[in-house]
Amino acid sequence: MIHAYKFVLRPTVRQAQALNEMLRDHCSLYNGALQERRDAWRHTSKTGIKYGDQSAQLKEIRAFDPERQGRWSFSSQQATLRRLDKAFQAFFRRVKAGLTPGYPRFKGGGHFDTVVFPKDGDGCRWDSTPHDARTRVRLQGVGHIRVHQHRPVQGRVRTISIKREGKRWYVILACADVPAELLPPTGAVVGIDMGTVHFFTTSDGGHEPNPKFLDAAAEELAEAQRHLAAFPRRTRQRTKKHRAAARKVAKLHAKIRRQRLDFHHKAARALIRDHDTIAHERLNTAGMTRAPAPKPDPDNDGAFLPNGAAAKAGLNRSILDAGWGQFLGILANKAESAGRLVIPVDARNTSRTCPLSAGGCGHVARGNRVTQAKFECLSCGFTGNADVVGASNVLHRAGLALCDAA
Repeated sequence: MIHAYKFVLRPTVRQAQALNEMLRDHCSLYNGALQERRDAWRHTSKTGIKYGDQSAQLKEIRAFDPERQGRWSFSSQQATLRRLDKAFQAFFRRVKAGLTPGYPRFKGGGHFDTVVFPKDGDGCRWDSTPHDARTRVRLQGVGHIRVHQHRPVQGRVRTISIKREGKRWYVILACADVPAELLPPTGAVVGIDMGTVHFFTTSDGGHEPNPKFLDAAAEELAEAQRHLAAFPRRTRQRTKKHRAAARKVAKLHAKIRRQRLDFHHKAARALIRDHDTIAHERLNTAGMTRAPAPKPDPDNDGAFLPNGAAAKAGLNRSILDAGWGQFLGILANKAESAGRLVIPVDARNTSRTCPLSAGGCGHVARGNRVTQAKFECLSCGFTGNADVVGASNVLHRAGLALCDAA
């Protein structure tokens, strides 16, 4: 198995300065390579420049600028160029698919926050002993940085990434050959229905409360954003007070993100611990949170009819605050490590179908769901909680999928 570990770095003042310089120089390399590709496409040829061409120039670049480029790891600079190449590959893939392309853009200093070392021992070295408080990571051009290792690392370290989040620094280890930690079988199966009122509802009738971290911090976040927006445009990014206000907003968002991630890990762990098989809806959160298309007014040129965008925006905010995609990804990863089975099923009409598994008739109609919480079948009169009905239908579909696979 492949597993990632994320630990907090404790750099000294000089090491933190060197880490910032490393990010700055890699960002400069990324932007310079992007500019070269743009110039080649516009003025030289329509074939463009590939990763191999730019990687071959690294030796000359490092010799020309030894103070800014020559001091860092050669392999980490290659990883930065590969990052740009992947952005172009994704751009051309979207063009061929007819999607919104999104041409790769130049990175500002605040948006380039990660440097990747593709191989342990090449420009970096993970120096760790189990249960040793003196864990270090050695980086070329920076030195040995102290690491707050809160749990042992298993497997073989393949890549090491250094990431900045606000004023904090993290090391991320991608490890291969991590042994699975199998849990004893329980014999229990469950289906879950994701929601915004309840984070999820199980087919057993249980409800996991939705903490709504964004709503809880909405007042404090709005005040910080108003303070940031109050600075005149001509003074932005120039004054110490403006930078402090921007850090305040970023700090609040980072706190919300950490709270949400911690909740997702704990909720997923509880499901994995108590059930052998877990079924959930296959959700397209990107499509669910897409803004509604505008409705032109046929009687007035340039005018538009109401399209429910304001109400949809509130629902989109609730869905994104819940973070269904992140939770389901964590659930799948934990299930693989514990030897559990997770089955995604088609989400269509799960809350509008009278559940056969609960004694219903299987009738499908939009009117079956009377309110957000109430289900009442128009055909047989079966009643129940709409979320529990949805979870029961998810579990039933997972059973059918297993029978078809067998």
